[in-house]
Amino acid sequence: MLLFPEEFKISRSLNKAIREERFEIKVDHDFRATIESCASIKRRHEDSTWIESDMIEDYVQLHQRGIAHSVEAYQDGKLVGGLYGLSMGGLFFGESMFHRVPEASKACLEKLVRIATKLQFDFIDCQVHNPHLESIGAREIERSRFLDMLEKGLAVDKQPVDWKKET
Repeated sequence: MLLFPEEFKISRSLNKAIREERFEIKVDHDFRATIESCASIKRRHEDSTWIESDMIEDYVQLHQRGIAHSVEAYQDGKLVGGLYGLSMGGLFFGESMFHRVPEASKACLEKLVRIATKLQFDFIDCQVHNPHLESIGAREIERSRFLDMLEKGLAVDKQPVDWKKET
């Protein structure tokens, strides 16, 4: 399930939230709090989180190396939504997202799409299909095509960039 930045669809409710500036969106401001929040959110149809403490530590190290990034939504100074993933070559691999208030994680995704566009990423890998991702423009592609795109995207020689400065 891939989201091509140019195919991202902004819903009316998200557009309104952006226009009203409901959230302060920050990039790589508090990576650890973002991944820990993703791990702590209860999800329907799941008994526990797949984001365990050793994985959090590994991703924090990847963040320190400029590979893992977070986009965060704040209201009144409190973290209310966010997402994180890996930036490799000309691609972004979304790992998880959360929200505590409506539209917060979607506002982060909108910011991620703007970053992906600026950094000329080919796609954002959303991993698995769900109706929400489909509604925002993500789509499934054939595995063989994905593997070709993956190989080309990873071959792009991009040094890790400071997302705080670039966005």
